[in-house]
Order: sequence, then structure tokens, then C-alpha cells
Amino acid sequence: MGKSLQEGYGEVQEMIDICDLAVGMSRQLYGLTMHSERPRHRMYEQWHPLGVVGIISAFNFPVAVWSWNSMVALICGNTCVWKPSEKTPLSGIACQNIIADVFKANGVPEGVCGIITGARDCGEWMSNDKRIPLLSATGSTRMGKAVATAVAGRLGRSLLELGGNNAIIISEFADLNIALRAAIFGAVGTAGQRCTTTRRLIIHEAVYDAFKKKLVAAYKQLVIGDPLDEKSHVGPLIDQDAVAAYTNAIKEVKKAGGKEIAAGGILTGKGYESGCYVKPCAFEVQNDWAIVQHETFAPILYVMKYSKLEDAIAMQNNVPQGLSSSIMTLNMREAEQYLSAVGSDCGIANVNIGTSGAEIGGAFGGEKETGGGRESGSDSWKAYMRRQTNTINWSDQLPLAQGIKFSV
Repeated sequence: MGKSLQEGYGEVQEMIDICDLAVGMSRQLYGLTMHSERPRHRMYEQWHPLGVVGIISAFNFPVAVWSWNSMVALICGNTCVWKPSEKTPLSGIACQNIIADVFKANGVPEGVCGIITGARDCGEWMSNDKRIPLLSATGSTRMGKAVATAVAGRLGRSLLELGGNNAIIISEFADLNIALRAAIFGAVGTAGQRCTTTRRLIIHEAVYDAFKKKLVAAYKQLVIGDPLDEKSHVGPLIDQDAVAAYTNAIKEVKKAGGKEIAAGGILTGKGYESGCYVKPCAFEVQNDWAIVQHETFAPILYVMKYSKLEDAIAMQNNVPQGLSSSIMTLNMREAEQYLSAVGSDCGIANVNIGTSGAEIGGAFGGEKETGGGRESGSDSWKAYMRRQTNTINWSDQLPLAQGIKFSV
């Protein structure tokens, strides 16, 4: 799909890591015990497999997102049916071949993990199939709303990982060198095609000019080219539709009055014949502009200024999406305020690291139009199981709850 070689290595390592994590989780699928109000009764909860888990993944992480879902679903006792993105089917087939060999070597029956390659209608079939109790879907908010509507219509469960409009707040107390590295990687990694891509920088007025100067200088040093060349920082966009979205967004932000501080454009010439290589760009904008409120899956960074932390947090939160967020500050009070209930409203909130590059040990996911789902670590396994409350009467009587009297 065009991500850089180092990012590709990282994604494969992520798949290895989630396998290790899931093996450990398989011994920790815990339930709770509760005291019964009735004498000589015991109550507890246990978790059972759902049965079949459907997985729809996006092109930008063609192997990692499948592994996040399938490895956890498998250790919970489920079987999996996976539809990889129609834009990256070969990565899906490669993963399927690998896991099929592992299963065969360990005597696991066929059919535990399956794959469907095809276009959008395959996802529609899965959304409407009552034999799939849980459908985990990663993609755009538009796609997620369609999946949620279809699955809810049959009273199934959906686990949604959708769009992000992620911001980094750069405080006057920030280490600007760390902030710069985080902002650049967050904005241009995977050519801006991550759900956790940094799309907005909210910079304190005291350091605004100094940081903007650093940002512009860093953009000039970016190497755009063959993603298999380790010297390249930025590879191509996925296809011509993505290029069109990129150019249309630039037109819209300029029309709204955005000031270009790092120029964009489509690259041509030797090495760029596909027409999918574009220049990461940055604009000074207002947060409430329609184009800024919208997630464009491309390396376009929106820059804005603030004076009070409360205003910066409000700007960050004032978008429809709620996936990942960060603040760069060495001030403990600012950091704690940012992580409090009146701080970031995102599913992921970081201090002194960027918005992208989440570790698999924590639950991954977001709020609002990001869908509310959680995958990977922590107690995310609960999404792939059904809860059952059990009460055992070990007495020779039948007392009723709430002290109800009933005699025959």
C-alpha cells in the first residue's frame, strides 16, 4: 500500500507482538465473584465465546488490524472471517497462508480462520449475516455508520474503529525539539493515511513563530520517493481517488482563507510516474472551518494558535471525531488537566509523545464519530465474548431474591 520500509517492518512486528500478548491473555480471561443476598448461594460471572467474529480491515494497516482482532478473538474461542481491503488483498492472502500453516502444524481444524477477498459488497453481506454475532470494522466514518446500521438492524454487535481528526497541543512549556519530531512523524507517516495521523497543531502564541519556523524547515528536508528505499520518509498515496481528495482539500482550505506555510502539490517525473506521490503540506487555519472539521486521508496539516490551555483543549475537542490526541508540555499541572475529565475527550490522550504509534498493550479506539470500539490490549477481549451471570444454590431451601415469599 506504499508505506515506508521501516513502517512496514513495524507493522509486521506489531503482528508478532499481538500474538505474544494474546497467548498471555488466554490465561487471564477472568470473571468476577459476588456475594449473594440469599444464604448458601454463590454468584459469579463467566465469559463464553461468541462463535464467529467478522473482521473488515482498511488498506492502511493491511496486516496489523487483522491480527489485533483475530488473535484476541481466537484465544476467546471464536472462529474468524476476514475481509481485507479490496486495495490490499495480497497482504491478506499472505497472512492467511501463514496462519494456515501454523494451524496445520499444530493440528488445528480447518475453517478456524477464513478470508474473503472482494469489493465493498462482501462487507455488506457480512454486515447483514445473522451468523456473525460480532463484526469488527475499521475504515471511514461513512463506512462505519453503514455497518453499524446494518448490524444493529439484526441486533448484532459491531466494534468500530473509524476516522480521526487528531491534534497535538504544543504548550509554551513544551520541549520544542521533541514536539517537532512528534508532529512531523504524526503528520507525514504513512503519507497521512493513518486514523491516528496528526491533522492539527494547536500552538501556544508564545512559541508559535519559533515552532512554525522549525516546522517549515523540517518539511523542506522530507524525502518523498520509493517506500522500499530506506532514505524515503514519505511514500505514495494509495490511489488516484486519494490524490483527488488531497487536491480537493487543498482547494477548499485555500478558498476558506488558509495561509500556506508548506507548499503541497502532485510530484511528477522519474520515480513519480504513478501520479500518487504528493508533497506533505501545512496551512494556517481556523479550527471551525468545514474543511478542518473533516478528515482528509492525506498529508495535510492544519496549524492554529491559542493563548489559554482551556481554549486549546476546547479547540482540540471541537471536532466530530475523537480518536487520538497529545499535549507537549513539561508542566505537570497542564499535563494532569489535559488527562482529566475536563481535558481531552479522545479515546487516546498522550503527553510528550505524538498521536500515532500506539502500543498493543493498551486498548486502542476512540469516541464520538470514531465509533467507540476498543481493540488490542487491556480488557479488550471482552468485546469478543458474551458475559454470563451464574447463581448456584447449594442449600436445601429455595429462598427468593428481594425476600419475596412464595409458598405452595
